[in-house]
Amino acid sequence: MATLKGKTLFITGASRGIGREIAIRAGKDGANVVIASKTSDPHATLKGTIHSVAAEVDAAGGKGLAIQLDVRDDAAIDAAIKQAADKFGSLDILINNASAISLTPTLETPAKRYDLMLTVNARATFLCSRAAIPYLKESAKAGRNPHILTMSPPLSMKPEWFQHYTAYTMSKYGMSMCTLGMSAEFAKDGIAVNSLWPRTTIATAAVEVHFPEEILKASRTPEIMADAAHVILTSESRKTTGNFFIDEKVLREAGVKDFERYALNPGTELFQDIFVD
Repeated sequence: MATLKGKTLFITGASRGIGREIAIRAGKDGANVVIASKTSDPHATLKGTIHSVAAEVDAAGGKGLAIQLDVRDDAAIDAAIKQAADKFGSLDILINNASAISLTPTLETPAKRYDLMLTVNARATFLCSRAAIPYLKESAKAGRNPHILTMSPPLSMKPEWFQHYTAYTMSKYGMSMCTLGMSAEFAKDGIAVNSLWPRTTIATAAVEVHFPEEILKASRTPEIMADAAHVILTSESRKTTGNFFIDEKVLREAGVKDFERYALNPGTELFQDIFVD
C-alpha cells in the first residue's frame, strides 16, 4: 500500500480544519508532521492549537512538531522550514493550506482585508514554496518523492468567480498560479506541484463563520480532503504534477465508492463549493 511512513510534511494553517486532518492522516502512516500555524494558545471560540494537533499526530503513530508561524513573515518562514528539515533530516512535502477569506464585493473590502488575503494566500504560498524547494530538490535526489500541494481552486477566467468577491478570488487564484508556474519550472527536478480543491463545501471554521448555517449542514467533513491529499502525495512525483485536483474525483479514480461517510449530515443534499463548474 502507498504510505507516507518516514516522510516529513510541513503543513501551514494546520491547527484546525483541513490542515489538521491531513496532519493526522499522515501521522497514521508514521510520518513526521510539522504543524506550522499562528495558534499556539487556545482560542476563545475555535478548537485546536499547534500543540494539540502535534499531540494528535503522535497519538496516531507519527511524530509531530509544533512551530508557531505567521506566514506573513518571510524570515520566519525560512527559519521554520530550516528547523523542520534539521529536526527530521529531510523535507519531503509542503502543504500550503493557510488561507484568509472575505467573500465581500469591492466596495466592502477595505485595504487591510485585501492586504491580509493577498499576503496569507498568494504571497505566503509563493514564499513557503520558495523556502522549501531547495530541500525538496534534495528529497528528489534521494528518491523520496517530493510534493507541494496547495489548497487552491482550478484556474478559470469566468466573470462569475470574480464579480462577487474579486479580492478573494485574486488571492486564491494567486495560489493556483504558483501551482501552474512552479509545476513547469521544477518538473525537471522531480518535484510534484499540484492544487487540491473540494467539490462541496467543507465543514471548517471558515464555512461556519462566512456561510449560512444551512450551507454548513450541507457540507462534507475535512476527512475527504485528507484522504484525497493522501492519494496525491503517495503518487509518483515525476508523473503527477501541474494538476488542479477535485477531492471527489481523486477518490473516485482511486476506487472509493462510499461518499456518504464524508457527509456532515448523511442524507442531506450537498452544497457545491465556489470555483467549481
